[in-house]
Amino acid sequence: MRRKAREAARFIREKCNLDFQWAIILGSGLDLLSEEVESPVEIDYLSIPHFPHSTVPGHKGKLLCGTICAKPVLVMSGRFHYYEGYESQEVAFPIRVFQELEIPNLLTTNAAGGLNSSFQVGDIMLVLDHINFIPSPLRGAFEPEWGERFPDLFQAYDPELQKLAETAADKLGISLKKGVLAGVPGPQFETKAELKALRILGADAVGMSITPETIVARQMGMKVLAFSVITDLDPSIGGGKISHESVLSVSRKTGFKLAQLIKEVLSINESG
Repeated sequence: MRRKAREAARFIREKCNLDFQWAIILGSGLDLLSEEVESPVEIDYLSIPHFPHSTVPGHKGKLLCGTICAKPVLVMSGRFHYYEGYESQEVAFPIRVFQELEIPNLLTTNAAGGLNSSFQVGDIMLVLDHINFIPSPLRGAFEPEWGERFPDLFQAYDPELQKLAETAADKLGISLKKGVLAGVPGPQFETKAELKALRILGADAVGMSITPETIVARQMGMKVLAFSVITDLDPSIGGGKISHESVLSVSRKTGFKLAQLIKEVLSINESG
């Protein structure tokens, strides 16, 4: 796996030799930020050695190298999911590549269902923590160069980056929700009993991504900032029928607001 990550990183570096400060993953229907990349170099996932391929509508399958707000960024327009048939290690493979490129910060986004009765469709939730039900991407052979075998995830999401996000949201007048994300395998949406159980456990939203990426990023010492766009609500708190099409529709409508928020985070960040 280490050899594959190095080969993928070498390929990307040959295409775009920037000192990347941020890796950004855009979830379902949330690719508007990709239009903000200045002087972009576009790389199709299919051309990157050992990279998985996106198979889900709403995920373009393109890697963009360039700058946003003068910050060198590597943007994934589309991600990979456990439910596509990939193992968790494959889902999180891009994070291994980011580490080989020595990128210090990961900003990841997704579409999620709202479980908190105070949430509304179209809200943006700052992920404070997660409850993970997707098999661990750390399972299998251990490679010491990538960090500890048993990494501490007590503080999985970086508090300083969260403060940065709150400052950016205040400046833009965005009402930023906060909460815990439950990561589930999918692809089916949850049953009534499962939604109730997740609420009892303390989850504010549920999605099928972010958690494997975060686990690997933290093992490798990257700082993580995550946002979930609330694309639907638990029917028990007033939501209606859920479909992938409706999720994409809300994501695209909220994408501009999320893109502005991420740009503001990058513009006020002093570390890059």
